[in-house]
Amino acid sequence: MDPVPALDEPLKKVLGPATAKVMAEHLGLHTVGDLLHHYPRRYEERGQLTHLADLPMDEHVTVVAQVADARLHTFASSRAPRGKGQRLEVTITDGSGRLQLVFFGAGVHKPHKELLPGTRAMFAGKVSVFNRRLQLAHPAYELLRGDAEETVETWAGALIPIYPATAKLESWKIGKALQTVLPSAQEAADPLPESLREGRGLVTLPEALLKIHRPHTKADIEEARARLKWDEAFVLQVALARRRHADAQLPAVPRRPRPDGVLAAFDDRLPFTLTEGQRKVSEEIFADLATDHPMHRLLQGEVGSGKTLVALRAMLAVVDAGGQAAMLAPTEVLAQQHHRSVTEMMGELAEGGMLGGAENATKVVLLTGSMGAAARRKALLDLATGEAGVVIGTHALIEDKVQFHDLGLVVVDEQHRFGVEQRDALRGKGKQPPHLLVMTATPIPRTVAMTVFGDLETSVLDQLPAGRSPIASHVVPAADKPHFLARAWERVREEADKGHQAYVVCPRIGDEEDGAKAKKKSPEDEAEKRPPLAVLDTAEQLARGPLAGLRVEVLHGRMQPDDKDAVMRRFAAGEVDVLVATTVIEVGVNVPNATVMVIMDADRFGVSQLHQLRGRVGRGSAPGLCLLVSEMPEASAARQRLNAVASTLDGFELSRIDLEQRREGDVLGQAQSGTRSSLRMLAVIDDEEVIAEARVEANRIVAADPDLERLPALRTALDALLDEEREQYLEKG
Repeated sequence: MDPVPALDEPLKKVLGPATAKVMAEHLGLHTVGDLLHHYPRRYEERGQLTHLADLPMDEHVTVVAQVADARLHTFASSRAPRGKGQRLEVTITDGSGRLQLVFFGAGVHKPHKELLPGTRAMFAGKVSVFNRRLQLAHPAYELLRGDAEETVETWAGALIPIYPATAKLESWKIGKALQTVLPSAQEAADPLPESLREGRGLVTLPEALLKIHRPHTKADIEEARARLKWDEAFVLQVALARRRHADAQLPAVPRRPRPDGVLAAFDDRLPFTLTEGQRKVSEEIFADLATDHPMHRLLQGEVGSGKTLVALRAMLAVVDAGGQAAMLAPTEVLAQQHHRSVTEMMGELAEGGMLGGAENATKVVLLTGSMGAAARRKALLDLATGEAGVVIGTHALIEDKVQFHDLGLVVVDEQHRFGVEQRDALRGKGKQPPHLLVMTATPIPRTVAMTVFGDLETSVLDQLPAGRSPIASHVVPAADKPHFLARAWERVREEADKGHQAYVVCPRIGDEEDGAKAKKKSPEDEAEKRPPLAVLDTAEQLARGPLAGLRVEVLHGRMQPDDKDAVMRRFAAGEVDVLVATTVIEVGVNVPNATVMVIMDADRFGVSQLHQLRGRVGRGSAPGLCLLVSEMPEASAARQRLNAVASTLDGFELSRIDLEQRREGDVLGQAQSGTRSSLRMLAVIDDEEVIAEARVEANRIVAADPDLERLPALRTALDALLDEEREQYLEKG
């Protein structure tokens, strides 16, 4: 039987069962390799050697000195009322000055035995003043025996690694365990091809592991970190490059629009010209659709940049080529909204097979879970026969009984709300893999796009169409300045008087079932004891109080679909002045006449979500106003987050702030897996250059050797990264 490779050795064989059990249960560490990749969070310095004559206050110092005398005192205290309290005072000298050390309680026994007059030792601790004399309380010390010049230098200059630890296992115990396994680092297989490593001046993996856990200098730490970041970025990018390579081998039906088809007729109908950005992105998409392997493209666009129009043109191109296109929306409200706006934009081109439909028209069908049986049967029939060229729906589209005649393109709106499984199920509906276009209005920093959506090509729409208005955003500190909130409601009234409309968003619905489940949201919510504001209560208070006389209605996720649709229609038609809603209106709702967005308890929403909500106003020619109402104190992190949102309309900048606050989580599909992060050293935001360079190198290597036959160590590293869960995640991505 082959011996187990050193890094795969279970920790329980090396460290003993008790320690290994704590490491497995609390830190997710099972093998020697896992422990070697458990990196220090930071390093403490014992401090440079300091002369007693010039000790700085409140700093961590290390001194070498001789014990001059040591005295044990007993005293009475609240804990030891009978005079049983013990205090050891030790005076040390280095010839330049003297210093007092103190130890208390049970901590006196060991130093009392060891720190005898004449003993030479190193002492490390923080300098403080007591009775106008400098002292070190409970210093760490190491006795020096014999000629100790070398020991002095190495001990004082040592960087002490501080590990991510748990209550059950202190950092220094993890450090001790690492001492035991560190020799195995020599056997770590290096995943980086030698030419790449040498070309970039990176140290070997065994050297990086030694330097990260036992650095002699700060330069050691930097070298090790630079190398370990490269490993993470590179192995991840190789996984994604292989994914892209495999996708490129899949067959797909090329879809090219006819010059006189429905797309050309649609373009002729448009009452405006496309922006430069829309034209450029459309060309990228049409080029992908014309190839014989499936398109995998991510379309990012700021709120209101016209993504839906770009997606619709792609769908019509596929219909022209004889195929069908499906758009998957995360909510019924959004699916209905898309269906409404698509049929309006297309006019008689959406009336295929109907009286009055244009000659090259197609049929646009809506499919949601709450449709009546008859309407649903009709829609399913239109899909199966190919009568419907365009279908828009919720995840009802994914169900087994939905059959397509010839599915050529899948458009997924607001990707972050769909599990990969759902995207995958829809892609499985085609006779051959359909082309895939993923849209998001949540701006994703370039590095995250390269990492999370690394198997997708990325297009960005960053121009707003002509006629879109700027949005002014302000924080309304309701607790500090209640008159600001009163003024906010006056502003809503003023806009309504001008014939405009307003949204008021609350975090909660407010019916009883909802109230029972309302949980505290975040640690900083300690400040308030009340549950988050609710739609139903707020609507009632506004209609009776500051907004009396205006037409106020509510919209939330637990309403019947027909009721939701009816409210949205009335709001869109201008029959409602103020819509009090939950975040169901966050995505895709388009009412150009709405100019004010008031977000109650705004601190309970994430940065990207606030940006999304704000994008619902300013969609017409009148300027938009977004008011972020919060009771959090000015100095709190929550208020700083709101100030950031109010200070910029740049979604990419905000998404960086959002990520920095949340940290990345596991970029390989934390949403799906819930396992611990695979990124220990790499920070997706800060290490943009490393990720971009690693992507280039990964593409080069995979193009030359897709199965990595010449790089066995890289394959091993890949297998370790892509345990089954993640492998499936990437498979389906």
